Amino acid sequence: MASCSEDLAFRGLVYQTSDPALLQMLDGSGLTLYVGFDPTSDSLHAGNLLQLCMLRRLQLAGHRPIVVAGGGTGRIGDPGGKDAERPMLTAEQIRANLDGIRPQLERFLDFSLDRGEHGALLLDNADWLDDLPLVDFLRDVGKHFTVNQMVARDSVRNRFERAEQGISFTEFTYMLVQAYDFLTLYDRYGCRVQLGGSDQWGNIVSGVELIRRVRGATAYACTTPLVTKADGTKFGKSESGAVWLDAAKTSPYAFYQFFYRTEDAVAATYLKMFTFLEHEEIEALESAVLERPQQREAQRALARAVTSLVHGADETARVERAAAALYSEDVVTFDEATLLMVAVDAPVTGLPRAELDGGELDVAAALALSGLSPSRGAARKSIAQGGAYVNNRRVPPDGARLGADDVIAGSYVLLRRGRRDLRLLHFT
Repeated sequence: MASCSEDLAFRGLVYQTSDPALLQMLDGSGLTLYVGFDPTSDSLHAGNLLQLCMLRRLQLAGHRPIVVAGGGTGRIGDPGGKDAERPMLTAEQIRANLDGIRPQLERFLDFSLDRGEHGALLLDNADWLDDLPLVDFLRDVGKHFTVNQMVARDSVRNRFERAEQGISFTEFTYMLVQAYDFLTLYDRYGCRVQLGGSDQWGNIVSGVELIRRVRGATAYACTTPLVTKADGTKFGKSESGAVWLDAAKTSPYAFYQFFYRTEDAVAATYLKMFTFLEHEEIEALESAVLERPQQREAQRALARAVTSLVHGADETARVERAAAALYSEDVVTFDEATLLMVAVDAPVTGLPRAELDGGELDVAAALALSGLSPSRGAARKSIAQGGAYVNNRRVPPDGARLGADDVIAGSYVLLRRGRRDLRLLHFT
């Protein structure tokens, strides 16, 4: 069985470390390490998955993870990765966001008391930042950093280079506050390692340096690589926006489909980063991408594993059953919620119920009304060629009419042209 450092190397999860000795230390047990998340929303998103998976791996390896929810730093705003200042959140907004995030963290980490010194901790840095006297902070922390150092950090320099946007003093101090977080965790919990994305390197090493200067102790920084899509764009967003871990914001089906649609070029990379599959299984799936790309075995394994991690195995099984049925005649058994979940990308056309009950609406007209065909003539041509379907049943070449027997969930009819082009008719 691979050691922790060997596993991290196989998965390509280590981008930078402040000291190569850290990797050997991870092969032992008992380290306390942390990742911070600023609660800018009431849900984490796919862009947070890599750090959550890192903490989970390290807890399984015998280390103690700490998640710091930035109730304090969230009111300041990290300038990294943004071209402009983040909107300021109220204390009430941050508390509501923290309440939303907690259950999501619990799906990745074991916070139970019976884990003892290996049990995960969820802390809010507002607990030590809110009452921190300004003069004490400037004297005890600020004196250890030069403005020259701070300006040289990428997150600050990038904003300096955009004169029309700039950076406020509030965000300029963010790295000092994050460094103080690390010092506080070192003092209270013996935390010696901070993890984060590669864009957090400057902030993390500032904490390492502060602990060295103030406590004369060695702490460590470790960053993960930037996760991108095959075209180099930022991972974690779909065409409709961010991919959230909250089922109310991104349905489990949409979440599953996001990963199932992963490009071949990055499928193996995502399997290594976001799943806990054994090395041999990942290598076999990597080969499958090259040898049988049309079967999408790697993407299916990826979507199943990540959705199970975030939403549970039962919900994932329901999603997979529904996905399989979307293009079969079993679609007629769906309830409204399931139909709308799996056909979320299909445009919906509303029609009067009387058109259906009267039995006068022929399929060619329905195809044209839904936008699947540009005209009734084009629709009749698709039907004659065998390329039109009602609820995944092929329409006979001489056409057909829609009736009450064609309704799904009381008011819907699913139209399809070709293999994948779907529309929903909603009769009210």
